[in-house]
Amino acid sequence: MINLKIFCAVLFCFTSVSAEEWPGWRGPRGDGSSESQTVPLKWDVEKDTVWKTPIPGTGHASPIVWKDRIFLVSAEEGKNSRSLICLKRSSGEILWSKSVLISDFEDIHRFNSRASSTPVTDGEAVFVSFLDGSDMYISAFDFEGEKLWEKRPGIFSSKHGYCSSPVLWKDKIIINGDHDGDAYIVALDKKTGETIWKTDRPNKTRSYCTPIIRTIDGRNQLILSGSKSVTSYDPDSGKQHWLIDGPTEQFVASLVYNGEYLFMTCGFPAKHMLAIDPTGSGNVTETHIAWRDTAGASYVPSPVSVGDYFVVVADNGVASCFVSKTGERLWRERLPGKHSASMVTVRGQAVFLSDLGVMSVVEPGAEFVIQYQSELGEETYASPVIHNDQWLLRGVDHLYCIGRN
Repeated sequence: MINLKIFCAVLFCFTSVSAEEWPGWRGPRGDGSSESQTVPLKWDVEKDTVWKTPIPGTGHASPIVWKDRIFLVSAEEGKNSRSLICLKRSSGEILWSKSVLISDFEDIHRFNSRASSTPVTDGEAVFVSFLDGSDMYISAFDFEGEKLWEKRPGIFSSKHGYCSSPVLWKDKIIINGDHDGDAYIVALDKKTGETIWKTDRPNKTRSYCTPIIRTIDGRNQLILSGSKSVTSYDPDSGKQHWLIDGPTEQFVASLVYNGEYLFMTCGFPAKHMLAIDPTGSGNVTETHIAWRDTAGASYVPSPVSVGDYFVVVADNGVASCFVSKTGERLWRERLPGKHSASMVTVRGQAVFLSDLGVMSVVEPGAEFVIQYQSELGEETYASPVIHNDQWLLRGVDHLYCIGRN
């Protein structure tokens, strides 16, 4: 006879994992990892599309999900408008669309958009980030689309445009303000938008890295690459913990952490990948880099940590797998097309999504084998989302929900 208490505990655990929200950039842990046990690793867009919704305008930002609400941002040519769109999670129906900002469109890199910053939610409000002329623009909306506040916490200048995704920490919204001027990182009160702390970034050089936050050996660390460095701050105060000089000028990809090392990848003008011991203080350039490699580094796509492995895909579609502890390269192989989307990991698999809309699933290890490959049939630049054991994939024209009903 089945023990009822054990059955209920297992059921509760399974339900909790299945219902894991995707509240911001790269999901609940900010590293592309999903706890889903049943999201399909192989799918057919014709047979397995649960719903498909046309999305007005353009944008490279990923959708975010909280219960039965999806939020994503878009920019509409001709209107100079940036919008926040809310969809019903279960059906894909657009519930409302709010014009957040009307402002002249900024100049951008040909691979960027005017809606590239992924929003974040705490389950009560949605926080969005755009560029308003020469100013960083942050605003908060409730789930019915009513604006709660808006702030312009600093200037922002970059010939490549804007892409600063906010992250949540306790009562704060934290945004990277690296740009070609008086750069900064800033924390705002999530209830009011008032500045709690603002820390200068001394090298005055644009970057687009979204920070990750981890508690390591009892010390809270807000970690990002940019401003010609890799740096850790106290997210409560903005005070610096440690700094690594370089290894290059500009950064886009977020870091990942495997419980021992931080892993970063960067790509302009020099390409580097570093494994970093995050336990230091002060300038740790000479003491806390565990290993370094350059071949196959990515500039835009963020990497993943999977078990004993670090996996990365370069912008040109060349993927690499390393032993996390030593930096030994196990393989370096080409996938279809160029890659802009950041990777995800689920059930021990590394998942890649190309600009062509081709999803490739590879199990990290000694041999390179594509386990599964699926095609969306639409170009994709936004990073994939896993929610309720389904894929949410933003193409250039539609948002797709793919998986089992």
